[in-house]
Amino acid sequence: MSTTSNRQMTPMMAVIFAIAAALAVGNLYLSQPLFGIIATSLGVSSSSASILVTVTQLGYTLGIFLLVPLGDVLNRQWLIPLILILSGVMLIGAAIAPTFSVLLAALGGMGLTTVAAQLLTPLASELAEPQRRGKVVGTIASGALIGILLSRTVSGFVADFFGWRVVYGIAAAAAIMVAVILRIIIPRLEPREPIPYMHLLGSVFTTVARHRAALPTLVISASGFAVFSLFWTSLTYLLTAPPFSYSARQIGLLGIAGLAGAVAARRAGDLHDRGWSVPATGGALALLSLSLVGALTTSHSIIAIIVVVIVLDLATQGILVLSQTRLFALPGSGRSRLNTAIIVSNFLGGSVGSAISGPIWAFGGWKAIIIIALVVNLAGLIIWVLARQRLSDTA
Repeated sequence: MSTTSNRQMTPMMAVIFAIAAALAVGNLYLSQPLFGIIATSLGVSSSSASILVTVTQLGYTLGIFLLVPLGDVLNRQWLIPLILILSGVMLIGAAIAPTFSVLLAALGGMGLTTVAAQLLTPLASELAEPQRRGKVVGTIASGALIGILLSRTVSGFVADFFGWRVVYGIAAAAAIMVAVILRIIIPRLEPREPIPYMHLLGSVFTTVARHRAALPTLVISASGFAVFSLFWTSLTYLLTAPPFSYSARQIGLLGIAGLAGAVAARRAGDLHDRGWSVPATGGALALLSLSLVGALTTSHSIIAIIVVVIVLDLATQGILVLSQTRLFALPGSGRSRLNTAIIVSNFLGGSVGSAISGPIWAFGGWKAIIIIALVVNLAGLIIWVLARQRLSDTA
């Protein structure tokens, strides 16, 4: 059986892992442009249809906590393809759902099982040579963000031409196809020490507590994702109102602008590989603040907003890549559990950002949104300043 020393994370494997991550994470956002179409098709209100995203994300958070830690004890050569196939089955269920209740259940199950990206990232960090770990993790994390940004656009266009059920049918086919490919390319891995399941879940918290750098890394990353979620959710409110009055398809196209930032941030992992992880994180937090100041002062120009989107996505993705890579560089065999911790933290931060966007918009509009985002990011900067020594601790 292969050992760690003779396994290698090739550039082609990294690209395939990134594509798989994009598809898996993108599934979470397929329904966002489809509320109106689904509501009409299944005879519910648009407000009722909007719960589809909430249920999907709750399922995802639960899946991260319940399934991703298994990557530290089970054979990922079959675990990852199996989970992708289960996700594909749930997507097929969504495509043929006869009622809204069945669709809701199918998407909740899809959220629970579309966690392959969070199993692939720690696996890739393990297979990669230490001096390339940051670059590899950056590639896969950027793939996941690209999936988030593009899924809304692709979903809207496919649904306009072929109907909403085809969106889920295509996603199901893609998940199953990627599962087959990953089963072939993931190398044979040496068996892990078995851990009782309940003890495994509890050890997520003890693994975080064991490393001084872990907790501040989680908080900084969650604050960055909270800002990201607050900004993107509120951007819809801004662009649907005068002077823009954009359609859902036009707003979805703005996600393409975010790709530039996501692709550029792939290089953030190189900064970690060069030993600049902690200062680069501070720089990314400062850049995020700068982008928010720009958003506050240029809210009436679509060109300026596009620039803000690019810079904000670059900064946010930089924070996420550097945080994730820092955790994976910590010693021990708990990378999947550390990844569970950071993804759950990020999605809790993102859920808070999304949840408060509506009330804040109703209270003070775009200006209030950006001020709150600046406050959240300032909290992340303060933690970075106070915990720089802990963040540098690799024990």
